[in-house]
Amino acid sequence: MSIASPTPSFNPGPVLPWWKDSSGLAEYLREASLFLRRLSSRMKTGEYSRSPLRLMRFQMGEDSVWCDWVARDSDDWDTMLPPSIGQRHASLQALKDAIDARALLFASLPGVDLAHVRAFRRAPDNSLELIVHGEVRRDSESFRHVHSLAMRAKLLGFQFVLEDEILRGLTNGPALEQ
Repeated sequence: MSIASPTPSFNPGPVLPWWKDSSGLAEYLREASLFLRRLSSRMKTGEYSRSPLRLMRFQMGEDSVWCDWVARDSDDWDTMLPPSIGQRHASLQALKDAIDARALLFASLPGVDLAHVRAFRRAPDNSLELIVHGEVRRDSESFRHVHSLAMRAKLLGFQFVLEDEILRGLTNGPALEQ
């Protein structure tokens, strides 16, 4: 083919092994898989509920991440107690999971500075109800000295409505299709 040809020849150049990838894609994928593995192993059971956390969406951008999950159901042992106690335990677990997922995101993904997180719970009609959401940042303090779990979550940037220690559904939160 001559130099004046309208379709130049394709020369991909040397093929490098994945560990020598200069584009950063391999590192990007390694960090994402590290987060997903840690999430599945650490969030398998909770402190107040033995049911697993169910990840719905995980999406990485250049310096931010989107993470949605379905909160744990009330524990089977709570069925013998008044319903409000089981709902309180599930609400505490959802707040604890949000705080722990934020810490895990920023520990596993060093290039991420902003995380858009949402937690849903399964309603009796099997639909999803948004209960916690927020745009949380890496540079927020840890607030480990704050004893109240709800106050610690608020200070970290999570938004939710807590009435009588039970999370209520959010009607003005971000839409599901974002």
